[in-house]
Amino acid sequence: MTKPLSTAPQFRRLALVAVTSCVGVTPPRTAFGSPTLPLQGRVATGRPLMTTAPQFRRLALIGVGLIGSSIARAARAQKLAGSIVATARSAKTRRRVMELGLADQVVDTNAAAVEGADLVIVCIPVGQCGAAAREIGPHLAPGAIVSDVGSVKAQVAHDMAPHLPANVHFVPAHPVAGTEYSGPDAGFAELFVGRWCILTPAQHADAVAVQRLSEFWSGLGAKVAIMSAAHHDLVLAITSHVPHLIAYTIVGTADDLSAVTRSEVLQYSAGGFRDFTRIAASDPTMWRDVFLANKTGVLEMLGRFNRDLAKLADAIEAADGDTLFELFTRTRTIRRGIVAIGQDSEAPDFGRPRPSLALAPLPRPYALENE
Repeated sequence: MTKPLSTAPQFRRLALVAVTSCVGVTPPRTAFGSPTLPLQGRVATGRPLMTTAPQFRRLALIGVGLIGSSIARAARAQKLAGSIVATARSAKTRRRVMELGLADQVVDTNAAAVEGADLVIVCIPVGQCGAAAREIGPHLAPGAIVSDVGSVKAQVAHDMAPHLPANVHFVPAHPVAGTEYSGPDAGFAELFVGRWCILTPAQHADAVAVQRLSEFWSGLGAKVAIMSAAHHDLVLAITSHVPHLIAYTIVGTADDLSAVTRSEVLQYSAGGFRDFTRIAASDPTMWRDVFLANKTGVLEMLGRFNRDLAKLADAIEAADGDTLFELFTRTRTIRRGIVAIGQDSEAPDFGRPRPSLALAPLPRPYALENE
């Protein structure tokens, strides 16, 4: 299905509630496309946008963290919205949004931001989504598309859907992108380029609304896939949530070790531990809510991890080198597969810049004085 030529914006107004998202590696900036809606679990293949008018007449941001401010920057850069209105819970953040020029208008409440909006994207921590839906529900325009960017989908849908009127379209979404930083200063327009955005619409969701939201995320540079909320939560439990839990745990364990001082932990941290600390630096409020909201998926994957870890401990205890070698070979193949499909850099040490080494002349102890 191709996108028709358009002479008018698809939406009058878009509302977003911003938050930080999961940690990811952002690839180089590439050309933006507008792919058609993919089949479940498949990537959208892009083509150039054919419309010269903004996709949306008005984009509204409610709270402007890493994800929300990145959406604002990318939507402005790609001319997806005619104007942007924003709000945030704190006056300090609202002032910063104005200073950064992320919005054409900054308002004080969520309700004021969504008035007349055609697309509302809730980007606050998942534990707050239900309350936000209750606040904005009476103020949503008929036909509006309501979405989110949370890392948990089933619980968010359960919390939000009861507060949304029947004449709007609810299409949950999760852009699998982010950094360990948060706040409006942390965002950048290229955050979603080449990253996945997973949509989890209900079976009865309006197909046109799903298509329009898919095209919006494609316009931000993302690859779009569709799956059920339950399957999303299981997949993200092992690919994102449990790795974050492990990172928080191992960094906390290192900090608790009485035999190792904190200065030694910092000074002698190897690359693997530094990567754990990067993940463990993610927003505490957001990840607390993620673990509580996706309790079933996280506990299932954590149980499997604990069993596998126990087997690994048994192999080390028994000096079973074959078991260790087989596991390490298999996991190395997975890493190479991630690089092969463009989900990470193949550069050594994850592409980190290398410090230059000032080379001194080689010593020549046996050279004559005039050599």
